[in-house]
Amino acid sequence: MIEDEKEKFILIDKPVGWTSFDVVNVVRKQARAEQGIKNIRVGHAGTLDPFATGLLIIGIGRDATKRLDEFKNLPKTYRATVQLGAVSDTDDPTGVITSSIYNEDNRKISKEKIEKILKKFIGEQTQIPPMYSAKKIDGQRLYKLARAGKTVERQPQKIIIYNTRLIDYAWPELKIEVECSAGTYIRTLARDIGDALGVGGYCSELRRTKIGEYKVENASPAAVFDKSTKI
Repeated sequence: MIEDEKEKFILIDKPVGWTSFDVVNVVRKQARAEQGIKNIRVGHAGTLDPFATGLLIIGIGRDATKRLDEFKNLPKTYRATVQLGAVSDTDDPTGVITSSIYNEDNRKISKEKIEKILKKFIGEQTQIPPMYSAKKIDGQRLYKLARAGKTVERQPQKIIIYNTRLIDYAWPELKIEVECSAGTYIRTLARDIGDALGVGGYCSELRRTKIGEYKVENASPAAVFDKSTKI
């Protein structure tokens, strides 16, 4: 993906606990040291939540960062663990988690029922962006408003779920693979799956494995970076 020495894209496997901006910052620090350019531009194509891991495409240089939208709009593939029988106010493990109301029979949810439910989510649909997200409304990040105890109206966004696949299931953990359009919130999908099953659910683990044709297997491991260099 390298265009020349100073304009390039790189694939990074983001570790858990890092923000996407953490990755950008350490890459910028490294690029400054290697190229001797103080104000070099570095950006990423598509935010990953801190609890999530997986593929980030990083653009280095002015021309590369201008082209990042080409990658942002590509389809994405994720592997997610849905924790059933509980809900989170952020739809992920970083929020306040409470047990759902369910009975012992819920533990007997069959794989056949789950596969049937998963198929119902395939196709074009709308999602309302969660308050705990990096999306901007009137110039403000939603998660910053949410942390301040504020809730604002969000317009439904059109998304497409191209495919869902059951990887494994053992109550209360449901592991799935999702192929979807840009702008899809897997946390929201996890909650909706839990609701459809009647037991509640949230996304406890998330890994992005593909962006378009680019795969996380070809990404540089986080070990090549030192988070202490973050600026």
